[in-house]
Amino acid sequence: MTRPGFEAARCIVVKAGSSLLQAGDPVIAAIVSDIVALRALGKRVILVSSGAVALGRTRLNLAPGILSLEQKQAAAATGQPLLIRLWERAFSAHNTITAQALVTLDVTENRRSWLNARATLSTLLDFGAVPIVNENDTIATDELRYGDNDRLAARVAQLIGADLLVLLSDVEALHDADPRLVPGAPVINDIPVIDDRIRLMAGDANASAGVGTGGMRTKILAAELAGSSGCATAVASGFLPSPLMSLGSDQHGTWFHPSRSVVSARERWIAGVVSRNGAVRVDAGAAAALAEGKSLLPVGVLSVEGLFERGETIRILGPDGEALARGVAGYSASDARRIAGCRSEEAESRLGYRRSAALIHADDIVRINAAKDNA
Repeated sequence: MTRPGFEAARCIVVKAGSSLLQAGDPVIAAIVSDIVALRALGKRVILVSSGAVALGRTRLNLAPGILSLEQKQAAAATGQPLLIRLWERAFSAHNTITAQALVTLDVTENRRSWLNARATLSTLLDFGAVPIVNENDTIATDELRYGDNDRLAARVAQLIGADLLVLLSDVEALHDADPRLVPGAPVINDIPVIDDRIRLMAGDANASAGVGTGGMRTKILAAELAGSSGCATAVASGFLPSPLMSLGSDQHGTWFHPSRSVVSARERWIAGVVSRNGAVRVDAGAAAALAEGKSLLPVGVLSVEGLFERGETIRILGPDGEALARGVAGYSASDARRIAGCRSEEAESRLGYRRSAALIHADDIVRINAAKDNA
């Protein structure tokens, strides 16, 4: 049988673990070939890659054992160009453009940075590039870092609004017991709900592999994080000849169902955090466009109220002051005032810089009735 969720996924985040990078070119080539095949089907794909520290550690001839923070950062700085070179060479064979994106924890935890990062990744996807994301371990500290790339991949999936998160590593699937301790433990291919029983099945990180910081425990936590935003998660082995395309079969890997829909998760997030003072009042034409699910353009804005920064959630009011919607502002209050009522092509001359034509993009708007329905 096939997995309908795999076929329906429009945006996919793929995480490749350190053990896969250590395995060499054939494994990398198989992953890249599948990503290219998914893109040919019209899917947008972002790659989150581990391996910088492991590759740098080898290049610097660091001794086995736990590295200090400074040693990790040095290894990351040395290994990052090696990591990108591996992926760039593999994708070049398919005439596919790649782009490097290094992030730190504050990027996805701060709304303004989150908005900037999402815009950059979306633009790269629009250009047909495959963004390759990794944590910036060179400057990340133990106190301010994701901790593992499973979590990073889940946060990227939330940020970009992905339908599917795929965690590829040396772990083939979730078993009902740790297969290293219980050989032959049955595989669980489908998990509708993550509960305590499922969490207890996770073992610790695979210390015997000597690379990576994850394990099934971090993958389940990542699946919960992604699932809360409406994104399904698949855990599978990256050592198969076709590790991604094989996920269409319900006998390959473990599939974690999301705990809510993408739409309701986004609406809950937007509806739940609202600037007390920030609001824009729109004319009748803009109000009608919002009702049709369109973006809010500057030309339809009558006035801007209060103080807010780009990335804050604000209220959208109708001509008579009635609450119509809530949305994530694409501009600060001061800049929104400068372009209120003007056409999109005039905004650049007024501001002195160019940004999205929309004051609030349609994807970041939740109408009041919709917010109540999903509350």
